[in-house]
Amino acid sequence: MDNVLSLNEICLDIASLAAKAILYEVSCFPSPGLVSPVSSGSHDDMNYYTFIDSTFAITKYLALFANEGMKEEELSKIFLNIKKIGIKAEKAMFNSTKNVNTHKGMIFLIGICIAASSYAIYHKKDFYDIQNIIKSMCKGIVKNDFKNLEKKKKITHGEKLYLQYGITGIRGEVEDGIPLAFNYGLDLYENSLYLEENERLVHTLIGIMQFCDDSTVIHRTGIEGLNYVKNVSKEIMNLGGMKTDFGKKMISKLNDDFISKNISPGGSADILGVTIFLYFIKRYMKNL
Repeated sequence: MDNVLSLNEICLDIASLAAKAILYEVSCFPSPGLVSPVSSGSHDDMNYYTFIDSTFAITKYLALFANEGMKEEELSKIFLNIKKIGIKAEKAMFNSTKNVNTHKGMIFLIGICIAASSYAIYHKKDFYDIQNIIKSMCKGIVKNDFKNLEKKKKITHGEKLYLQYGITGIRGEVEDGIPLAFNYGLDLYENSLYLEENERLVHTLIGIMQFCDDSTVIHRTGIEGLNYVKNVSKEIMNLGGMKTDFGKKMISKLNDDFISKNISPGGSADILGVTIFLYFIKRYMKNL
């Protein structure tokens, strides 16, 4: 670990695994309402190539996230540093997509996961320590970001959801250590190894959708839309998801249904991307 080149190589390896995970997520189909190589889903302002452009625009920042985790800094300071890098990554994303938001949520989530993973590697910790590293890194983010909202003249969509429904969104997810990925999605993905990769990804996505308080869905269709997404996803998983022919037919129909209803489970897609990254990084750490 004392060799600078070795640390640089690890950072680049982690960044490449993150980019791979991001591309895996957008490459599966049918992914109801989401962009894929086959469909633009419920989006008329982006397609599969928009996501490819966006992914490559942010790739160098993925390496910078990893580099921050390799520094002798407090976790709270590392978090502040990666937030600054994230702002630059968002700017690069918007420049590459002509101001279309393809990866804003993913940049936030994957940036934290990357830095926590490199921190774990640098400090010779286990893969299973990464979740607690994330919790420590993001401690107090909900309280800090949502304080004094009543006094603000203009609030964001995320802030509005917090005031109306108590939904903490992506901030609450990271402060809790992204449990939907660590405690559910990863197990589901690992236990579906016998499926073909595309089926495995779709199966994990639908599983995540049944539990995710997806702010993208709420933004488009309200809390009623979110309840619908959760309920129909749970029904499909109870029918076997991508593990049964009937489940596959249901998912295919759901794609058309989501498009007609303008539903896009973008938050669940981000959690899927994180889940895939965790799977990759877990295997990577075993071989270090």
